[in-house]
Amino acid sequence: MTSFEDAAALGRAESGLAVISTLRADGGIQASVVNVAFMGHPLDEAASPVVAFVTYGAVKLGHLRARPAASATVRSGWRWATVEGTARLVGPDDPWEGVDGERLRLLLREIFTAAGGTHDDWPTYDRVMLEQRRTAVFLTPTRVYGP
Repeated sequence: MTSFEDAAALGRAESGLAVISTLRADGGIQASVVNVAFMGHPLDEAASPVVAFVTYGAVKLGHLRARPAASATVRSGWRWATVEGTARLVGPDDPWEGVDGERLRLLLREIFTAAGGTHDDWPTYDRVMLEQRRTAVFLTPTRVYGP
C-alpha cells in the first residue's frame, strides 16, 4: 500500500513535478504538469498533510471552483503514486479568512520553495504572482495509491 509519505518521496525525486488532473463540466479529465510540494497545510493549526501548488490557469481554477475533486500523480522511474482529494483555493479571487495580501504573498513563496523552487529576485517574483493573480491550491488527500 502506498502512503502519503511514499508519494512525497517520489515527488521529491523528480523535482516536485506532478500531473494534476481536474474534472471538466462534460465529465472529461483535464491534466497538466505542475511543481508540487508535499507539506503540512500552512493555514491549518494541525498542519494536515496536503499537496500544494501555485497556479493561475483560468481553466484549471474554473474546474476546481466548480468541482474541487482533483488528483496529483508523481513518478520516479517506473514507480508512481497518485494522491486524490479535495482542493481548496486561496488567492485574490478565492479568499480565506485571515489571509490578506501580505499573507498571500508569503504563502505563495512558501509553496514555491517547498516545491524546490528558488529565486534570485523575490520582489520580481512577488510582482509577477500579483499581476497574474496566482492562487494557492491545497489538495487534501482522501485516497493515496500506487503499485
